[in-house]
Amino acid sequence: MRRRAVPAVLTCAVLLLAAGCSSGDGDGDGPAGWNERATPGRTATASPSSPSSESAERAAPAKGSAEVVRTVATGLDSPWGLAPLPDGGLLVASRDEGTITRVDPATGKKTELGEVPGVSPAGEGGLLGIALSPSYAADRTVYAYFTSASDNRIVRMLHDADRPAGEQLGAPDTVFKGIPKGFVHNGGRIAFGPDKLLYVGTGESGDTGLSQDRESLGGKILRLTPEGDPAPGNPFPDSPVYSYGHRNVQGLAWDGSRHLFAAEFGQDTWDELNAITPGGNYGWPEAEGRSDDGSYRDPVAQWGTDEASPSGIAYAEGSVWMAGLKGERLWRVPLKGTEAAAEPQSFLTGEYGRLRTVVAAGAGRLWLVTSNTDGRGGPAKGDDRILELKVS
Repeated sequence: MRRRAVPAVLTCAVLLLAAGCSSGDGDGDGPAGWNERATPGRTATASPSSPSSESAERAAPAKGSAEVVRTVATGLDSPWGLAPLPDGGLLVASRDEGTITRVDPATGKKTELGEVPGVSPAGEGGLLGIALSPSYAADRTVYAYFTSASDNRIVRMLHDADRPAGEQLGAPDTVFKGIPKGFVHNGGRIAFGPDKLLYVGTGESGDTGLSQDRESLGGKILRLTPEGDPAPGNPFPDSPVYSYGHRNVQGLAWDGSRHLFAAEFGQDTWDELNAITPGGNYGWPEAEGRSDDGSYRDPVAQWGTDEASPSGIAYAEGSVWMAGLKGERLWRVPLKGTEAAAEPQSFLTGEYGRLRTVVAAGAGRLWLVTSNTDGRGGPAKGDDRILELKVS
Protein backbone atom coordinates (compact mmCIF):
# COMPACT_ATOMS: atom_id res chain seq x y z
CA MET A 1 0.00 0.00 0.00
CA ARG A 2 1.22 3.49 -0.76
CA ARG A 3 1.14 5.62 2.35
CA ARG A 4 1.54 9.31 1.71
CA ALA A 5 3.06 11.59 4.27
CA VAL A 6 1.30 14.91 4.77
CA PRO A 7 3.86 17.72 4.44
CA ALA A 8 3.96 20.73 6.72
CA VAL A 9 3.05 23.51 4.33
CA LEU A 10 1.24 26.01 6.54
CA THR A 11 1.93 27.71 9.83
CA CYS A 12 0.08 26.13 12.73
CA ALA A 13 -0.16 29.05 15.07
CA VAL A 14 -1.63 31.49 12.57
CA LEU A 15 -4.34 29.08 11.47
CA LEU A 16 -5.21 28.00 14.99
CA LEU A 17 -5.66 31.56 16.15
CA ALA A 18 -7.56 32.61 13.05
CA ALA A 19 -9.82 29.63 12.56
CA GLY A 20 -9.63 27.27 15.52
CA CYS A 21 -8.33 24.43 13.32
CA SER A 22 -7.34 20.96 14.39
CA SER A 23 -6.33 17.63 12.99
CA GLY A 24 -9.88 17.06 11.82
CA ASP A 25 -10.51 20.55 10.52
CA GLY A 26 -11.90 21.63 7.23
CA ASP A 27 -10.57 19.41 4.48
CA GLY A 28 -9.50 16.83 6.96
CA ASP A 29 -6.01 16.89 8.29
CA GLY A 30 -4.06 20.02 8.68
CA PRO A 31 -0.38 19.67 7.86
CA ALA A 32 1.98 18.21 10.42
CA GLY A 33 2.20 20.59 13.36
CA TRP A 34 -1.45 21.54 13.46
CA ASN A 35 -3.23 20.79 16.72
CA GLU A 36 -3.02 17.02 16.43
CA ARG A 37 -5.37 15.18 18.77
CA ALA A 38 -3.82 13.68 21.87
CA THR A 39 -5.97 10.56 21.62
CA PRO A 40 -5.37 8.93 18.22
CA GLY A 41 -7.10 5.88 16.86
CA ARG A 42 -10.73 6.36 17.88
CA THR A 43 -12.85 3.72 16.24
CA ALA A 44 -15.82 4.23 13.97
CA THR A 45 -19.14 3.72 15.72
CA ALA A 46 -22.70 3.59 14.51
CA SER A 47 -25.79 4.70 16.38
CA PRO A 48 -27.64 1.63 17.63
CA SER A 49 -30.69 0.66 15.64
CA SER A 50 -34.06 1.25 17.27
CA PRO A 51 -37.67 0.91 16.13
CA SER A 52 -38.70 3.73 13.78
CA SER A 53 -41.03 4.56 10.95
CA GLU A 54 -38.43 2.98 8.66
CA SER A 55 -38.35 -0.29 10.61
CA ALA A 56 -40.07 -2.17 7.78
CA GLU A 57 -37.29 -1.26 5.32
CA ARG A 58 -34.80 -3.98 4.56
CA ALA A 59 -31.41 -3.58 6.21
CA ALA A 60 -28.27 -3.65 4.07
CA PRO A 61 -25.95 -6.58 4.79
CA ALA A 62 -23.49 -6.00 7.61
CA LYS A 63 -20.54 -6.69 5.32
CA GLY A 64 -20.02 -5.47 1.78
CA SER A 65 -17.21 -5.15 -0.72
CA ALA A 66 -15.42 -2.47 -2.73
CA GLU A 67 -12.96 -3.18 -5.52
CA VAL A 68 -11.15 -0.75 -7.81
CA VAL A 69 -11.97 -1.90 -11.34
CA ARG A 70 -9.75 0.60 -13.15
CA THR A 71 -8.21 4.03 -13.18
CA VAL A 72 -10.35 6.27 -15.35
CA ALA A 73 -8.16 9.38 -15.50
CA THR A 74 -4.87 10.66 -14.09
CA GLY A 75 -3.03 13.96 -13.87
CA LEU A 76 -5.86 16.03 -12.41
CA ASP A 77 -4.97 19.20 -10.47
CA SER A 78 -6.82 19.71 -7.14
CA PRO A 79 -10.03 17.98 -8.32
CA TRP A 80 -13.09 18.66 -6.16
CA GLY A 81 -16.60 18.43 -7.66
CA LEU A 82 -17.65 15.69 -10.10
CA ALA A 83 -20.80 15.58 -12.23
CA PRO A 84 -21.64 12.69 -14.60
CA LEU A 85 -23.04 13.78 -17.97
CA PRO A 86 -25.97 12.09 -19.71
CA ASP A 87 -23.63 10.97 -22.52
CA GLY A 88 -21.41 9.13 -20.03
CA GLY A 89 -18.73 11.79 -19.73
CA LEU A 90 -17.59 13.21 -16.40
CA LEU A 91 -17.23 16.89 -15.52
CA VAL A 92 -14.60 17.59 -12.87
CA ALA A 93 -13.85 20.92 -11.19
CA SER A 94 -10.33 22.03 -10.26
CA ARG A 95 -10.40 23.89 -6.94
CA ASP A 96 -7.18 25.83 -7.47
CA GLU A 97 -7.24 26.36 -11.24
CA GLY A 98 -10.91 27.34 -11.31
CA THR A 99 -11.55 25.23 -14.40
CA ILE A 100 -14.08 22.58 -15.38
CA THR A 101 -12.85 19.67 -17.49
CA ARG A 102 -14.68 16.88 -19.28
CA VAL A 103 -13.19 13.42 -18.86
CA ASP A 104 -13.99 10.64 -21.31
CA PRO A 105 -14.35 7.60 -19.02
CA ALA A 106 -13.57 5.20 -21.86
CA THR A 107 -10.22 6.75 -22.80
CA GLY A 108 -9.33 9.12 -19.95
CA LYS A 109 -9.05 11.99 -22.43
CA LYS A 110 -9.45 15.40 -20.79
CA THR A 111 -11.06 18.38 -22.53
CA GLU A 112 -11.18 21.69 -20.69
CA LEU A 113 -14.54 23.41 -20.92
CA GLY A 114 -13.18 26.68 -19.60
CA GLU A 115 -12.34 28.72 -16.54
CA VAL A 116 -15.08 29.94 -14.20
CA PRO A 117 -14.68 33.73 -13.84
CA GLY A 118 -14.41 35.19 -10.36
CA VAL A 119 -12.93 32.19 -8.55
CA SER A 120 -10.51 33.25 -5.81
CA PRO A 121 -8.72 30.13 -4.54
CA ALA A 122 -7.01 30.22 -1.15
CA GLY A 123 -6.75 27.62 1.59
CA GLU A 124 -9.80 25.39 1.31
CA GLY A 125 -11.60 27.83 -0.98
CA GLY A 126 -11.79 27.91 -4.75
CA LEU A 127 -13.96 26.15 -7.31
CA LEU A 128 -15.68 23.45 -5.27
CA GLY A 129 -18.93 21.60 -6.02
CA ILE A 130 -20.58 21.32 -9.42
CA ALA A 131 -23.98 19.94 -10.39
CA LEU A 132 -26.03 19.58 -13.55
CA SER A 133 -29.44 21.17 -13.94
CA PRO A 134 -32.24 18.59 -13.55
CA SER A 135 -33.14 19.61 -17.13
CA TYR A 136 -29.54 19.49 -18.40
CA ALA A 137 -30.47 17.48 -21.50
CA ALA A 138 -32.63 20.41 -22.61
CA ASP A 139 -30.96 23.48 -21.06
CA ARG A 140 -27.26 22.40 -20.90
CA THR A 141 -26.83 24.26 -17.61
CA VAL A 142 -24.03 23.58 -15.13
CA TYR A 143 -24.13 24.93 -11.56
CA ALA A 144 -20.94 25.68 -9.62
CA TYR A 145 -20.18 26.68 -6.02
CA PHE A 146 -17.04 28.76 -5.58
CA THR A 147 -15.16 31.13 -3.34
CA SER A 148 -14.99 34.66 -4.71
CA ALA A 149 -13.03 37.63 -3.37
CA SER A 150 -15.88 38.44 -0.99
CA ASP A 151 -17.99 35.33 -0.32
CA ASN A 152 -18.96 31.84 -1.41
CA ARG A 153 -21.57 31.83 -4.15
CA ILE A 154 -23.40 29.70 -6.69
CA VAL A 155 -23.52 30.42 -10.41
CA ARG A 156 -24.97 28.68 -13.41
CA MET A 157 -23.45 28.55 -16.88
CA LEU A 158 -24.42 27.18 -20.27
CA HIS A 159 -22.26 24.33 -21.56
CA ASP A 160 -21.84 24.46 -25.33
CA ALA A 161 -19.89 21.33 -26.28
CA ASP A 162 -19.81 22.43 -29.94
CA ARG A 163 -17.45 25.31 -29.16
CA PRO A 164 -13.66 24.89 -29.06
CA ALA A 165 -12.00 23.51 -25.95
CA GLY A 166 -11.54 26.21 -23.33
CA GLU A 167 -14.47 28.22 -24.67
CA GLN A 168 -17.41 25.96 -23.85
CA LEU A 169 -18.70 27.74 -20.74
CA GLY A 170 -21.08 30.65 -21.09
CA ALA A 171 -20.98 33.74 -18.88
CA PRO A 172 -21.88 32.89 -15.27
CA ASP A 173 -25.25 33.91 -13.91
CA THR A 174 -25.12 34.32 -10.12
CA VAL A 175 -28.12 32.60 -8.54
CA PHE A 176 -27.08 32.82 -4.88
CA LYS A 177 -24.39 34.70 -2.95
CA GLY A 178 -23.41 35.89 0.50
CA ILE A 179 -22.32 32.56 1.99
CA PRO A 180 -19.49 33.33 4.46
CA LYS A 181 -15.99 32.55 3.22
CA GLY A 182 -12.84 31.73 5.13
CA PHE A 183 -9.42 30.20 4.74
CA VAL A 184 -11.11 27.03 6.06
CA HIS A 185 -14.64 25.62 6.33
CA ASN A 186 -16.16 26.81 3.07
CA GLY A 187 -18.47 23.82 2.65
CA GLY A 188 -18.98 23.60 -1.08
CA ARG A 189 -21.02 20.55 -2.03
CA ILE A 190 -24.10 21.19 -4.16
CA ALA A 191 -26.60 18.63 -5.44
CA PHE A 192 -30.08 18.57 -6.92
CA GLY A 193 -32.35 16.36 -4.85
CA PRO A 194 -35.13 14.01 -5.94
CA ASP A 195 -37.46 17.03 -5.66
CA LYS A 196 -35.34 18.84 -8.31
CA LEU A 197 -34.39 21.50 -5.77
CA LEU A 198 -30.81 22.60 -5.10
CA TYR A 199 -29.22 21.58 -1.79
CA VAL A 200 -26.09 23.35 -0.60
CA GLY A 201 -23.64 22.35 2.15
CA THR A 202 -21.93 25.33 3.77
CA GLY A 203 -19.28 25.78 6.45
CA GLU A 204 -19.03 28.26 9.29
CA SER A 205 -15.80 29.70 7.82
CA GLY A 206 -14.03 29.31 11.17
CA ASP A 207 -16.58 31.46 13.02
CA THR A 208 -18.32 28.87 15.19
CA GLY A 209 -21.10 31.25 16.25
CA LEU A 210 -22.59 31.25 12.74
CA SER A 211 -23.73 27.63 12.94
CA GLN A 212 -26.45 28.26 15.55
CA ASP A 213 -27.50 31.59 14.00
CA ARG A 214 -30.41 30.82 11.71
CA GLU A 215 -30.04 34.25 10.10
CA SER A 216 -26.55 33.29 8.88
CA LEU A 217 -25.86 31.15 5.80
CA GLY A 218 -22.76 29.62 7.41
CA GLY A 219 -22.78 26.14 8.94
CA LYS A 220 -26.01 25.14 7.21
CA ILE A 221 -27.63 22.98 4.61
CA LEU A 222 -29.58 25.27 2.29
CA ARG A 223 -32.49 24.31 0.03
CA LEU A 224 -33.07 26.51 -3.01
CA THR A 225 -35.04 26.65 -6.22
CA PRO A 226 -32.93 26.41 -9.40
CA GLU A 227 -33.24 30.22 -9.58
CA GLY A 228 -31.71 30.60 -6.11
CA ASP A 229 -34.81 31.48 -4.09
CA PRO A 230 -35.71 29.82 -0.78
CA ALA A 231 -37.47 26.61 -1.73
CA PRO A 232 -41.19 26.22 -1.05
CA GLY A 233 -41.81 24.20 2.09
CA ASN A 234 -38.57 25.10 3.82
CA PRO A 235 -38.85 24.79 7.62
CA PHE A 236 -38.26 28.48 8.36
CA PRO A 237 -40.45 31.06 6.56
CA ASP A 238 -38.75 32.90 3.68
CA SER A 239 -35.40 31.34 4.59
CA PRO A 240 -33.11 29.13 2.49
CA VAL A 241 -32.01 27.29 5.66
CA TYR A 242 -32.99 23.62 5.68
CA SER A 243 -30.90 22.46 8.67
CA TYR A 244 -28.37 24.15 10.95
CA GLY A 245 -25.81 23.59 13.68
CA HIS A 246 -23.29 22.23 11.16
CA ARG A 247 -19.54 22.81 11.17
CA ASN A 248 -18.52 22.07 7.59
CA VAL A 249 -20.76 20.03 5.27
CA GLN A 250 -19.13 18.60 2.15
CA GLY A 251 -21.16 15.46 1.50
CA LEU A 252 -24.80 15.23 0.35
CA ALA A 253 -26.66 12.14 -0.91
CA TRP A 254 -30.14 10.61 -0.95
CA ASP A 255 -31.12 6.99 -0.50
CA GLY A 256 -33.77 5.20 -2.53
CA SER A 257 -36.50 6.44 -0.18
CA ARG A 258 -35.49 10.10 -0.64
CA HIS A 259 -33.85 10.43 2.79
CA LEU A 260 -31.07 13.03 2.77
CA PHE A 261 -27.72 12.22 4.37
CA ALA A 262 -24.80 14.60 4.97
CA ALA A 263 -21.17 14.18 5.97
CA GLU A 264 -19.60 16.68 8.35
CA PHE A 265 -16.10 17.46 9.59
CA GLY A 266 -15.63 17.43 13.34
CA GLN A 267 -12.97 19.41 15.15
CA ASP A 268 -10.94 17.39 17.63
CA THR A 269 -13.11 14.40 18.38
CA TRP A 270 -15.83 13.17 16.02
CA ASP A 271 -16.60 13.36 12.32
CA GLU A 272 -20.22 12.61 11.46
CA LEU A 273 -22.64 11.08 9.01
CA ASN A 274 -26.06 12.64 9.64
CA ALA A 275 -29.59 11.87 8.50
CA ILE A 276 -31.05 15.29 7.77
CA THR A 277 -34.41 16.36 9.14
CA PRO A 278 -35.94 19.66 7.93
CA GLY A 279 -35.29 22.29 10.59
CA GLY A 280 -32.98 19.96 12.53
CA ASN A 281 -30.23 21.35 14.75
CA TYR A 282 -27.05 19.26 14.52
CA GLY A 283 -25.37 20.79 17.52
CA TRP A 284 -22.19 22.56 16.48
CA PRO A 285 -20.46 24.17 18.35
CA GLU A 286 -22.34 23.00 21.46
CA ALA A 287 -22.08 19.33 20.52
CA GLU A 288 -19.60 17.31 18.46
CA GLY A 289 -20.77 13.78 17.76
CA ARG A 290 -23.46 12.28 19.96
CA SER A 291 -24.90 14.40 22.73
CA ASP A 292 -27.06 13.92 25.80
CA ASP A 293 -28.95 17.09 24.84
CA GLY A 294 -32.17 16.06 23.13
CA SER A 295 -32.44 19.35 21.27
CA TYR A 296 -29.62 18.26 18.95
CA ARG A 297 -29.80 15.56 16.31
CA ASP A 298 -27.37 12.69 16.85
CA PRO A 299 -25.33 11.33 13.93
CA VAL A 300 -26.06 8.01 12.23
CA ALA A 301 -22.38 7.16 12.64
CA GLN A 302 -19.28 8.94 13.96
CA TRP A 303 -15.54 8.55 13.52
CA GLY A 304 -12.38 9.82 15.12
CA THR A 305 -11.02 12.60 12.94
CA ASP A 306 -7.83 10.65 12.15
CA GLU A 307 -9.93 7.96 10.53
CA ALA A 308 -12.25 10.01 8.35
CA SER A 309 -12.30 13.78 7.79
CA PRO A 310 -15.11 13.17 5.30
CA SER A 311 -15.83 15.08 2.13
CA GLY A 312 -18.10 13.50 -0.48
CA ILE A 313 -20.70 10.77 0.00
CA ALA A 314 -22.82 8.62 -2.32
CA TYR A 315 -25.60 6.09 -1.88
CA ALA A 316 -25.33 2.68 -3.56
CA GLU A 317 -26.31 -0.91 -2.79
CA GLY A 318 -28.14 -0.04 0.42
CA SER A 319 -25.24 1.87 1.98
CA VAL A 320 -23.77 5.34 2.19
CA TRP A 321 -20.20 5.44 0.89
CA MET A 322 -18.04 8.20 2.37
CA ALA A 323 -14.69 9.50 1.07
CA GLY A 324 -12.11 10.21 3.79
CA LEU A 325 -9.38 12.81 3.43
CA LYS A 326 -7.11 12.45 6.42
CA GLY A 327 -8.46 8.92 6.92
CA GLU A 328 -7.32 7.99 3.38
CA ARG A 329 -10.06 5.40 3.06
CA LEU A 330 -13.56 4.79 1.78
CA TRP A 331 -16.18 4.10 4.44
CA ARG A 332 -19.31 2.02 3.94
CA VAL A 333 -22.26 2.62 6.29
CA PRO A 334 -24.96 -0.02 5.76
CA LEU A 335 -28.41 1.40 6.36
CA LYS A 336 -31.83 0.37 7.55
CA GLY A 337 -34.00 3.39 6.90
CA THR A 338 -32.18 6.37 8.39
CA GLU A 339 -30.20 4.29 10.87
CA ALA A 340 -27.02 2.28 10.62
CA ALA A 341 -27.72 -1.41 10.15
CA ALA A 342 -24.22 -2.40 11.32
CA GLU A 343 -20.84 -0.91 12.16
CA PRO A 344 -19.13 1.11 9.40
CA GLN A 345 -16.70 -0.81 7.20
CA SER A 346 -13.57 0.67 5.59
CA PHE A 347 -11.84 -0.01 2.27
CA LEU A 348 -8.72 1.13 0.36
CA THR A 349 -6.99 2.36 3.52
CA GLY A 350 -3.83 4.20 2.47
CA GLU A 351 -3.86 2.80 -1.06
CA TYR A 352 -4.74 5.98 -2.96
CA GLY A 353 -4.12 8.68 -0.38
CA ARG A 354 -6.71 11.35 0.37
CA LEU A 355 -10.19 10.73 -1.06
CA ARG A 356 -12.34 13.75 -1.91
CA THR A 357 -15.46 12.89 -3.89
CA VAL A 358 -17.54 9.77 -4.48
CA VAL A 359 -20.47 9.62 -6.90
CA ALA A 360 -22.84 6.76 -7.70
CA ALA A 361 -22.36 5.48 -11.24
CA GLY A 362 -25.21 2.93 -11.33
CA ALA A 363 -25.13 -0.86 -11.53
CA GLY A 364 -23.24 -1.18 -8.26
CA ARG A 365 -20.43 1.14 -9.34
CA LEU A 366 -18.91 4.33 -7.95
CA TRP A 367 -16.69 7.09 -9.29
CA LEU A 368 -14.04 7.99 -6.70
CA VAL A 369 -11.82 11.10 -6.87
CA THR A 370 -8.52 11.40 -5.00
CA SER A 371 -7.23 14.64 -3.45
CA ASN A 372 -3.44 14.51 -3.10
CA THR A 373 -2.60 17.71 -5.00
CA ASP A 374 -4.60 19.93 -2.65
CA GLY A 375 -1.57 21.11 -0.64
CA ARG A 376 -2.18 18.65 2.20
CA GLY A 377 -1.38 15.37 0.54
CA GLY A 378 1.76 13.70 -0.78
CA PRO A 379 1.10 13.26 -4.51
CA ALA A 380 2.24 10.04 -6.16
CA LYS A 381 2.95 9.69 -9.87
CA GLY A 382 -0.32 10.11 -11.77
CA ASP A 383 -2.16 11.99 -9.04
CA ASP A 384 -4.80 13.11 -8.88
CA ARG A 385 -7.05 10.49 -10.40
CA ILE A 386 -10.58 9.24 -10.92
CA LEU A 387 -11.19 5.58 -10.09
CA GLU A 388 -14.06 3.28 -10.99
CA LEU A 389 -15.17 0.92 -8.20
CA LYS A 390 -17.46 -2.09 -8.06
CA VAL A 391 -19.27 -2.22 -4.72
CA SER A 392 -21.80 -4.35 -2.92
